[in-house]
Amino acid sequence: MVRRVDPGRRRAALDVAFRVAIRVALGALAVVFAGAGAFAQPAPEGASGRTEKQAVTTRLWMVAAANPLAARAGDRILAAGGNAVDAVIAVQMVLGLVEPQSSGIGGGAFLLVHDAKRGKLVAWDGRETAPAAARPDRFLRDGKPLPFFDAVVGGRSVGVPGVVRMLEAAHRQHGRLPWSRLFDDAIALAENGFAVSPRLHALLVQERYLTQPRSRAYFHGSDGEPLPVGAILRNPEYARTLRAIAAGGADAFYTGPVAQDIVDTVTHATNPGDLTLADLAGYRALARTPLCDRYRRYRICGMPLPSSGTITVLQMLKMLEPYDLVAMGPATFWSVHFVSEAGRLAFADRGVYEADPAFYRAPTWLLDDAYLRERSRLIRTGSSLGVASPGEPPRPALDKAAWGRDAALDLPSTSHVSIVDRDGNAVAMTTTIENQFGSRLMTAGGFLLNNELTDFSFAPEENGKPVANRVEAGKRPRSSMAPTIAYDPAGRVAIVTGSPGGSTIINYVAKTLLALIDWQLDPQAAAALPNFGSRNGPTELEADTSVALLAPRLRALGAPVTTIEMTSGVQAIVRHARGWEGGADPRREGVVVGR
Repeated sequence: MVRRVDPGRRRAALDVAFRVAIRVALGALAVVFAGAGAFAQPAPEGASGRTEKQAVTTRLWMVAAANPLAARAGDRILAAGGNAVDAVIAVQMVLGLVEPQSSGIGGGAFLLVHDAKRGKLVAWDGRETAPAAARPDRFLRDGKPLPFFDAVVGGRSVGVPGVVRMLEAAHRQHGRLPWSRLFDDAIALAENGFAVSPRLHALLVQERYLTQPRSRAYFHGSDGEPLPVGAILRNPEYARTLRAIAAGGADAFYTGPVAQDIVDTVTHATNPGDLTLADLAGYRALARTPLCDRYRRYRICGMPLPSSGTITVLQMLKMLEPYDLVAMGPATFWSVHFVSEAGRLAFADRGVYEADPAFYRAPTWLLDDAYLRERSRLIRTGSSLGVASPGEPPRPALDKAAWGRDAALDLPSTSHVSIVDRDGNAVAMTTTIENQFGSRLMTAGGFLLNNELTDFSFAPEENGKPVANRVEAGKRPRSSMAPTIAYDPAGRVAIVTGSPGGSTIINYVAKTLLALIDWQLDPQAAAALPNFGSRNGPTELEADTSVALLAPRLRALGAPVTTIEMTSGVQAIVRHARGWEGGADPRREGVVVGR
């Protein structure tokens, strides 16, 4: 069970807060950044309203996923004797059908598996890779970066999908039920049809780039209008593809007719790409060592590079650890300021030092305690950093390379799944096809293809210095996905969480962990808590929430501030005295189910 931490520095923090509040009230620090919104990035998926939800408590197992049909598919697998890995495969196959704008077999994923029997945590990397023909200037035109959607729409942005190979590898090591059994729900829904959800309809109404005839015909009626809420949508082509994968394993996806269909779709599209059958056949999912560090009494674990998500979250938490977040309270002026400043510092490092470790010498010092203590001291109660500079390695570390700042927009449309089973296994999977509806290309096999290559930096150099996250053949683009499993002092799984949301995933996950650990909120309240933070631009405050009212006071500290939609999709499960307690983000259609 998540417990409240001992507020050891509460009095000092409150004394400082009082003195600073007086100075701010006197106007000594009144600085306003006009035009701060110019720093803001659009959300990778549009908003579709809120649905308030209640925390769910179960005794044996729990599934938290972004769509009710997908969550129930996972629940049925667990009821049939399957384990958490079996269940997450069933969930993914349904998500690719009912929430196609966010994830699917045409994309990639990062998967954490806590194997209770072995007492081991494994980080599975199913990130897409660049084709062998990819070059650093892929997203340049006349030496300048392409406009974002000029790069996204069409085949140029499509990377080799990784999720199917990754799930097969995880199932071989951890699964219990037969592979073929895990596709039944998705196949039945694809053949019999499912009702278009309010969120899918809302995003179709907002969508301007679904111009490929095949994808447009699928998502629109004969009148050319987006399918209405409740319309029954069937996808027999997707069912046929799933039957092939169920019978033949991942090879049925990466070779043969399905692979040829992917290549044809990419190379014959407007803005064609250069993906080949050899690229698909050569794809490998990787089992990596999880990245773990301590925050308060908990061991927080997640994905290593090429995901920047966990390392950036851990940097933020470690920089915040010296401060009394308990006394500051959830989503208050002081907690928003401190968390945003930690985000500025962590994102400054992320923009320079983090990429696919197979292609550069990844720094070893970003989680060094002395380094993070030094960075933490840069957080001031009376002013904002505005835009932070990346840090320098500590004296003993001499492995700093001359890297330029990344110029990736990092706007993936994504989904997250958290599951625990009756045997104590747990999975956290964040899965994506990148932007909303990916490359907007649908294959003849009934699934959308990713635009994952736009997670690379569009500019391969900055002032003559190479960018670590530049496009290179066979490389995995840097990600922000941060599936997270946290362990309590007894070594038990205590928290299973994650979120979609592009680079704001990092702030969403950090907020959720702070809410659960420091502010003692239940998982539903943690997911629903207003979103806020900084990606080393403005302090971003979720529109139409209580934190938006803090903008004038934050500007008075010199922070650029913007108020935006922040469409997180947190799925959180925590250990409970009677089993498990879960919450699903009210900003999306997620639910928590279990027994």
